[in-house]
Formats: sequence, C-alpha cells, structure tokens
Amino acid sequence: MPTGSVKLHSIKKLGEENSSFANEEPNGAYMTMVDTKKDKSYSKKKEPAIRIGFFQLFRFASCQETLMMILGSLCAVLHGSAQPLMLLVFGMLTDTFIEYDIELQELLDPRKECVNNTIQWKNRSEADWLDSNKTDEMRNVTCGLLDIEYEMTNFAYYYVAIGLAVFLLGYFQISLWVKSAARQVKIIRKMYFRKANSIISDINKINDAIADQVGIFIQRFTTFVCGFAIGFVKGWKLTLVITAASPLIGIGAALMALFVAKLTGRELLAYAEAGGVADEVLTSIRTVAAFGGQQKEVERYDRNLIWAQRWGIRKGLIMGFFTGFMWLVIFLCYSLAFWYGSSLVVDAHEYTPGTLLQVFFGVLIAAMNLGQASSCLEAFAAGRGAATIIFETIDREPEIDCLSEAGYRLDKVKGDIEFHNITFRYPSRPDVVILDQLSVAVKSGETTAFVGPSGAGKSTAVQLIQRFYDPNEGMVTLDGHDIRGLNIQWLRSLIGIVEQEPVLFATTIAENIRYGRPGVTMDDIIDATKEANAYNFIMDLPQKFDTLVGEGGGQMSGGQKQRIAISRALVRNPRILLLDMATSALDNESEAVVQDALDKVRMGRTTISIAHRLSTIKNADVIVGFEHGRAVERGRHDELLERQGVYFTLVTLQSQGDKALNQSRFLRGHCRKASIRRRTRSQLSNLIPDSLSVQSAYVEEEQVEECIEPAPVTRILKFNAPEWPYMLFGTVGAAINGGVNPMYSLLFSQILATFSIPDPEVQRKEIDGICVFFVLVGVISFMTQMLQGYAFSKSGELLTRRLRRMGFQAMLGQEVGWFDDHRNSPGALTTRLATDASQVQGATGSQIGMIVNSITNIGVAIIISFYFSWKLSLVIMCFLPFLALSGGFQAKMLTGFAKQDKEAMEAAGQISSEALNNIRTIAGLGKEQSFVEMFETHLEAPYRAAKKKANVYGACYGFSQCIVFLANSASYRFGGYLVSQEGLHFSLVFRVISAIVTSGTALGRASSYTPDYAKAKISAARFFQLLDRVPKISVYSNKGDTWSDFRGNLQFVDCKFTYPTRPDIQVLNGLNVSVKPGQTLAFVGSSGCGKSTSIQLLERFYDPDQGSLVIDGHESTQVNVAFLRSKIGIVSQEPVLFDCSIGDNIKYGDNQRDVSMSDVVSASKKAQLHDFVMTLPEKYDTNVGSQGSQLSRGQKQRIAIARAIIRDPKILLLDEATSALDTESEKTVQEALDKAREGRTCIVIAHRLSTIQNADIIAVMSRGFVIEQGRHDQLMALKGAYYKLVTTGAPIS
Repeated sequence: MPTGSVKLHSIKKLGEENSSFANEEPNGAYMTMVDTKKDKSYSKKKEPAIRIGFFQLFRFASCQETLMMILGSLCAVLHGSAQPLMLLVFGMLTDTFIEYDIELQELLDPRKECVNNTIQWKNRSEADWLDSNKTDEMRNVTCGLLDIEYEMTNFAYYYVAIGLAVFLLGYFQISLWVKSAARQVKIIRKMYFRKANSIISDINKINDAIADQVGIFIQRFTTFVCGFAIGFVKGWKLTLVITAASPLIGIGAALMALFVAKLTGRELLAYAEAGGVADEVLTSIRTVAAFGGQQKEVERYDRNLIWAQRWGIRKGLIMGFFTGFMWLVIFLCYSLAFWYGSSLVVDAHEYTPGTLLQVFFGVLIAAMNLGQASSCLEAFAAGRGAATIIFETIDREPEIDCLSEAGYRLDKVKGDIEFHNITFRYPSRPDVVILDQLSVAVKSGETTAFVGPSGAGKSTAVQLIQRFYDPNEGMVTLDGHDIRGLNIQWLRSLIGIVEQEPVLFATTIAENIRYGRPGVTMDDIIDATKEANAYNFIMDLPQKFDTLVGEGGGQMSGGQKQRIAISRALVRNPRILLLDMATSALDNESEAVVQDALDKVRMGRTTISIAHRLSTIKNADVIVGFEHGRAVERGRHDELLERQGVYFTLVTLQSQGDKALNQSRFLRGHCRKASIRRRTRSQLSNLIPDSLSVQSAYVEEEQVEECIEPAPVTRILKFNAPEWPYMLFGTVGAAINGGVNPMYSLLFSQILATFSIPDPEVQRKEIDGICVFFVLVGVISFMTQMLQGYAFSKSGELLTRRLRRMGFQAMLGQEVGWFDDHRNSPGALTTRLATDASQVQGATGSQIGMIVNSITNIGVAIIISFYFSWKLSLVIMCFLPFLALSGGFQAKMLTGFAKQDKEAMEAAGQISSEALNNIRTIAGLGKEQSFVEMFETHLEAPYRAAKKKANVYGACYGFSQCIVFLANSASYRFGGYLVSQEGLHFSLVFRVISAIVTSGTALGRASSYTPDYAKAKISAARFFQLLDRVPKISVYSNKGDTWSDFRGNLQFVDCKFTYPTRPDIQVLNGLNVSVKPGQTLAFVGSSGCGKSTSIQLLERFYDPDQGSLVIDGHESTQVNVAFLRSKIGIVSQEPVLFDCSIGDNIKYGDNQRDVSMSDVVSASKKAQLHDFVMTLPEKYDTNVGSQGSQLSRGQKQRIAIARAIIRDPKILLLDEATSALDTESEKTVQEALDKAREGRTCIVIAHRLSTIQNADIIAVMSRGFVIEQGRHDQLMALKGAYYKLVTTGAPIS
C-alpha cells in the first residue's frame, strides 16, 4: 500500500513490501498469493477434504519438539510487539520535530524573544495585549530547552535496541519452528511409507503448515492486536473512523479471490483438455505420422486453447479492476483519516500530531498484518487437507498386514492347496465377479495347470494363494489350514513365483536373486542359476553376477530376465511354485531353454502353472479348465480331449500349425505405448545404455541441453508484436501506477508540515487541499490499474496461445526418431508445451508492466529525495543495498534449500517409486521390511539439510526484519543534525526518508521478478530451439518426388541401419529383398532381427544409414514424405485408437479428404466390423475410450484394419496384426486381412506360420539380413532354417 512513509519503514517487512491491505500491483507477489488460493479452493470443492483439526497436525511431536515450539511462539509474540512499540518512539520523535519547528518560526518573528526558556513579546504595548491573550494561551512555547541533536541521538538508540532485539527474536522464532517441523515430518514420512510404500509431495504441505508459517502467523497476529491497542488507547475516535472504512478493502480482496479462483479453475480445465489432446497425440505419434494426421491434430489442440485464452483475459481484467478498487479505497481512507485527524489536532486540540501518526499507523500496521497473517491460514488449510489423507493412511489398519508378526507357522508343510467355494471381486471393481464359487484342489508334489480364456480368473486364483487379496466368500487352505490364520511373511516365504512380466530391481543380478531369500550364500545363488539355465549367460557377461540389470531389468532380454526371476524363485527353495504364463513372452529360442529349466525345478514341488501355450501344459499332472470364474473341468491331457469341453476347444483352435514361432508375445507391455510395434529398444530409451560409447554420447547431449543460451528478449517480443497497442497502453498505465507511491510520501510530509503553520486559517486550507489531492491520486490509480491489468493479460494470453500452437505443430513435424530420445517422451513434451509457453509470457506482458512500474517508482522517488536534500538521501541510500540484499538473500537461500531438498528426496523417491510399481513382486518376496529400512536411511539427508536450513533461514529472517530499524535510526539522527545545523525543514526529513524507503521496496520488488524473467528467457530459448530445429525427415515440406501411377514395387538394396538412440547396435545389416506390385512378402525370424525396422524404413519414420530403399524406381529419401505415407496402410500388433468415436477413428485413415459415411461403412464391412458396430446402441458414434479401452482387442484390431482400408492404400503393412488375439478373434481378423490384401502389395510380419504359409515370398531374417527366401514349399524343400522352424520350432541361428 502506499504506505510509503516513515512508519513505513519501520514497519515494513522487508521484501513484502507493500503488501498492505491487499497487495500491490495486480500481478506481483500478489498474484501468486491468489494463485495458491484458487488452486485450493478449486480442489476443495470436490469434497470436504479436511477432517483433521489444526492441533492434530502436531500429533507426532515429542516433548522436545513441543518445547521448541513453545519457545518459538514466545519469541514470535515478542517480535510481533516490536513494530507497535516502535510507533510510540516514532510519535514522540515527530512531536519533537514539530515543537522544534514551531520554536524556530516563533523566533523568526522580530517582535519576539526567548526569555527564561519561554518566548515573550519584546515590548508589550496595550495594543498588542488584546490579541496576546489568545496568543499566549495558544502559544505558551518554551524555547532554548530543546537540543534537537541530543533528542535524536536518544531516539536513534531506541531504534537500535529494538532492531537488535528483533534480530534475535526473529532468528529463534524461525529456527525453532523449522527444526521441530523437520523432525515431525521425518516421522510422518517413515510412518506413511510403511503403510503406503510411497512418498507423496503432500507431506511437504504438512511441513509448510507446521513450520515457520506458524511462527510468522503468531508474530503478525500479535502485531495486529498491539497495533489496534495503540490506536484505541491513544485515540479511539480516529481509530473508529479508520476502521469503519476498512471492510471495503476486505470485501474487494474477497471478491477478487473468489472471481480469480473461479476463472483460474475454468482456464485450467480448458488447458487440461488441450493437454489431454497433446498427450494422446504425442503418445500415438507413429500412428499420427503414418496416417498424416498432423494438421488435423494441431487444429484440435488449438480449439481447446481458445477457451483457456478467453478465461485468462477475463481473469486479467477482473484482477486489474479489483486491484484498482482497493488502491482507490486505500487512498480515500488516507484522505479521510488525515482530514478528520488533523481537525482533532488543529481545532479540538485532542491529539498532538505525534498521536495522530501513532493512531493512523497503528491501525494501518494492524490491518496490514492481519491481511498478511491470513495468507498463513492458506498454508494451514492446505496442510490439514493433506494430513487428512496421510494420517488416515497411517491409521488405517490394512486388511492384510504384511509387516505384522501375527498368525501361526506350521512345523511341517506338505503343500496341499485347496480352494473352497471361493467368490471374489476386486475392491476397485466391486460389480464384476471374477471368481464364482470356485472349488479346486491342488495336490502336493503335482503340477497342476490352469487353462482357460483371458479373464476366466486364473491369475486371480494365484494371487489369492499369495494373500494379495482375501476372498469375499469361501476360503483357501494350505494343508487344511485357512491361510488367513497363517503368518503372512512365513506363508509367502514358502512360495516361489515366476510371472509373465518378471520384475527385476535396479541393482545387480546377484542382488536380484538374493531378494529371494535373505542371507543366501554365493554358492546357493550359483546353484539356483544353474538349475534355471541362467548360469552360462551370466558368466558370459563382462561383470558376471555384478552386472546391473537396469531399471525394471531393461538391460536384459526377456529370456534372461525370466531365468533370473526363476533363479530368484528357486533360491527360496519354495514348497509351492506358481508359474503365471512364465514363458508366453519369450521367443522360441528362449522359450525352449526356460521351459527346460521349469521342467527341472517342478520336481517334488507343488506347482501351479497358468499358460496359453498348450505345448507347455501337455505334460502337467492335472489340467484344470476355467471359464467365467469357475473350474469347469479337470483331468489329464488325453482325458480332457475326449470330453470335448473348454480345453478341447482351446487345443483345436490353436493347433493350426502355430507351434513354431510363439515368440509373438515377446515384449508385450514393457515398451512405450507409442510405437507401432513395441520394440525392445524403447526400453532402452529410459535407461542409461550399457555400452560406454553410448553413455558418453548421452552425457554430452545432456550437457548441451543444460547450457541453453537464454533467448534474446527482442525475439520474444517479436512473437508478441501483433499485440503492440495493448502493450503500449499497458506500459503507460504501469508507468503512472509507479509514480503513485512517491506521490504519497510528498503528500504525507506536506501534512506534517502544516502542523507547524502558525496561522489556523492557512493551516485548515492546506490540509483540505492535500486531502482532495489524495482522492485524485486514488481515482487515477484505479483507472491505470485496470488499464494495466487488461492490456497485459490480453497480450500475454494471445502470445501463450500462439506459442503453444506453434510448439505443438513443430513437435508433430519432427521425424519419428526424435521421439525416441528419452528427453522427448510424451510426458516431457506435454509438460514443455504447458509450462514453457506460459513462462515465456513471463518475459513479456505483465512482467514488463511490473518492471516499468518499479522503474518509474524508483525514478520519481530518487528525483524527489535528491531535489529536497541530497545529503540525507545519500546517507539513507547506504542502507538500500542491505534492504535489497536481505530480501534477495532470503529468496536465494530458500530456493537453494528447496533444490537440495528435492535432490535428497529424489533418492528416497526412487526407492519409493520402485517399491510402488513392483509392489506385488516385493510382497511376493516378503521384502517390504528391507525397502522400509532403505527408505528410512535416505530420509536422513533431507533431515540434516532441513536443520541447517533452519539456522540460515532464521538468521536471514532476523536480519531482514531488523535492517529497517537500523536504517531509521541512522537517518533520523542525521536528519536531526541537518535540521539544527543546516536549517533543513523537518518535513523534508520525513519526505526524503519515506520516498527512498518506498523506492527501496520497489527495488526489492523489481529484483524479485528477475528469476521469473531469467526463467522466461530460458523457456523461450528451449521453445525457439524446437521451432528452429529442422527435422531430418520433414512432413510439412512440399519437396520430394510424387507420381500419379503409384504401383507399390519395393526393393530393399543393401540397407544398413542403426537406431539413432543406440548407434552401437546394428539392426539391419545389408538387407536385400524385393516385392512386386500385388505380391505378399512375409518376414519371419526371431525377435530383434530387424523385421519391424524394415517396415519403419518403408514408412520413412527413419531413413537407412547406407544402401537404399527403392519404390517404383524412386529412392525413398527423394520421395515426398506425405505422398509416400498416403499410399501406405498399416495394421499393427497393438493398434492405437484415439479417444473419439468409432466412425472418427476409421475416418482418420484418410486425412486428406472429407470421408463420407458410406465409405466408412464399406470399409468396415470389408474389415468384418460392420455387424459388430450395428449391435452397439450408438453405432458408429460409440466412443472407443482412451486408447480404445472400451473395446476388446479383436474389435480394436478390426477398426484399425478398416482405418487402413479407407485410405485405399497401394501398400499394406501388417505387423503382427493377429498375434495378440485369442483364437476366436484371430479367425475373424485373419479373414478381414485376407480380404484387405487382395490387389495390394503387402508386407506381413508374423510369428504364427498359419498366417504366412500362403505368402508369395517368405523371407527368413536373422541378424538384420535375409538368410533364405522363397515360397513355403520351396523353403520346405530346401530343408534350411525355415524347415527347421516349421518342423521343430527350433531357433534360427
């Protein structure tokens, strides 16, 4: 607030500057304050989220912490009373100056003289006597007693004493609270991790609510109470008048917060939708690229941005309006207070001028501190909200407590498991019955296989044995004992489990195996790996058992991971072995080895095996057929075949010649959803690759990324150029606003000057004039604040939208290889769009307004002060660096600590995210306790940092609070000297001091924008880097060949290729193969031999490093990208659908024309999809859900086929198009594909021989080149690799 004044300077908190009643310029710190508010209120609406009282937050405090908090509070109370105390000194000081000035004026009158320390007339004639009656009463003035310099020295000592006390109190107040909070938060984190195995940022909110904020709240509240106390004690009339006007400010602030919260909520929603679009598109970038949907997606994204822009502009206008309104009210208050107060001084003689100031500033400080204290309440509310969830989690008694010691252990375990009438639903989906009256007995020492279609409840049954869940009805028994009565850790220690997707932890192979059982010897580990057929491959690795497996085991192939997982299960020497699809994700070669290992280890143990591959089940002792959550049949292989039930249908459907290449399921699910076919290499993109060469390449790139040159402001402004009229008006408004604060110090000191005018008439007139002036300044301020708020929000929002759109368009224009870099993952890019664009807004728009505002403020203030007294100005300016420093230092320290904290917490966070993602594996291994211990050791570092922070932060806070007192002491002492020795008028002392102090706070404010500004320049630089990047394969360019009679004649000539993210792994190694128009070429070979890669080269997602790919006689690198892709249709293993209707998904196949509904229907008939769609209530308008989640795999696959057909492509690419389907859907889809292939050049990749036997050319690939090719019968006759594959399922080597 304009309190620029003196008091001011006592009063202000450094750094928080004028945050008086409500705030300063519309967007500075104030804005951020409101932002927090709105976020909260926004989230609060959803549920009454606070069920924890404030004092319950401290439930983990020990006696020691409680003592620290009590002492901290005591210091805060004393600290809070320092400001009002200083006002008493200030009032006396003002009176002293005024008295001295009156004495000077009296003695200037040649008719008066100083006699016996009173002023007397020199010659009292009768004529004078008449009016001297009045005069003497009025001016019974002492003289010669007042040594102004001596008085000022005393006042200076008061100031210094209060200042030092404030330093110590501030230090203890902050450091005690912060330390006690750090200890409590450490305890909360530990307790929470034990229950939830995760770490959530909300714990920081609890920290904010129980640390320094409490001390600061107590301090401000005390100041509020003491300020009003002084007001009422010294002058209740004026206090009541001022208080009467203040509700207006409160109402303004409340309405503003309300509107801003509402609008921000809407703006965030609009951005969230746009972000959702961006995320969906970037996740599916290969599909978007293949179907040329870039332009369509940019438009869709932009449509969502328009709304966000509208809400943003309205928000700016409303903030400008209310900020202006509050300034207007504040200035009207000043005007009223000084007008009424001066009449009490001049006319009624009730107050001295000093009392007037004490009352006025007492109430002002009280109001300011009340406003500031309320901002702490935000933190308390947020902390209570966060604590509600966290404490409830801590108090929650888990239904199945893994860490409990309860339950009995059996002396001898035989291993008979039985399910008795089990009914089960997952807690998250209570309406779906998964197991329905299931009864199954598993005999000890036998291998029992569970078979049945997906979703029949096989895996769920296995999870019940491990007690991840308890059944809703019925019970599971082990040797006749209900497992709910057994000790859970002991029960799990009997079980070894090998899953479809084994989870390895980011440590060495040996450590991973050691997780199986604590305290195993190296010999045990070696035995286990030999049994699991893993020993040989481990010994081939350079670091043998000390090889790191990477995050999630990403450095190992599927077969290797699976065998490590088997070793881990074996090392426990389990009584019960659970194999959940243990080989389904492997290719042939690995499957044979792993299966062999499993057959070895099953001997003599109770084994339950779930599998889809019948080859793995035939030799089980008992086969149990599941359907709809019940066990419908059991028996041996031959018995069940005779019964012709569930098992029989599964076998007959599968036995159509697909035994061979069942590696199809390899890699399902590890890799990013984005790729057209999830390739192993995407695992690597999140990891540090193992070979050093790549590592160094990564490291260099990382550094390149870090040292971005901040963008020149001129370039940022160029993007904002179309909005220049808004920027111009905004700047003018800001400049005028900046001049308001110094004007205040002029008017304020002018009022003090009037108190020493001898003539009452003149005095009254002066005062009235000044009060009118206050009103005028308030009105101007109102207009310019609105102008500034609206103009800058308009230009800023338009810029943000423009940048986001351009950024998104630039991203979609990059070549596909760019997205493989882990720094360009969809998540990172979406975040970059959201944050960089809005941060760039920080370098233009409102930021410019702030800077202009601060500059004019400082400029005007300095001109005023040097004009009136350059000497005094220089003395005060010595303190400015300290004022600015203490604010800057405090900000710097805190951000520095935040960063350290973040780094320290990240280590703990890694443990917790690993624990959370792999919670089942950890529970299955009974390893919860060791993760808890690891986590707790990692909490020590942040705790130590927090203790160090407490001291530094406390010292900074104390210093920033006391520097103001010291500055005042020096300036008033020197002012006294100037008044007595150089005849400076006392009002100028106040004028200069208050002008400079306001400008100092403006300087502090301006410097607090620099970090935003620097951030904005770096964000802008990142953005421009993206806009300037020239993609290696450009979608948007019109260059390149196009031709009208595209036939689809393809030749790969000596193609060599490595993925840009893994330059050391040669994927294609001289690929030579050609296919004529209308022919079908099938690629077969083990995973990683380059089959999918060749398809990606054809789509021009990548270009070959050497050799060439020739299409109808044109080199692929010379062909126009958009043209080429428009001739190709692709159907992949995991088709990517967009979150829109079935019809729109099919239309996506051709983005170059408006696709009619009849085209959609005919395409879907060809894809065997139409009949299914017509059974849906909304037919083609049915929404498929995010990533097609509402549909089954077969349905998604057929939509993808229809989408490919609608382009009428000349070349059809089928990448594993049926491998992920169950047998029934496979038949339908296969028929649809056979239809779609007619008359088109087709390239098929498949693992099931049934799908490729009738291809025109079969190319067998290995290690990136073709080892033999021909038709099925030719290759069979050759008796080479293909023959071996078909007959034995042997690996291709």
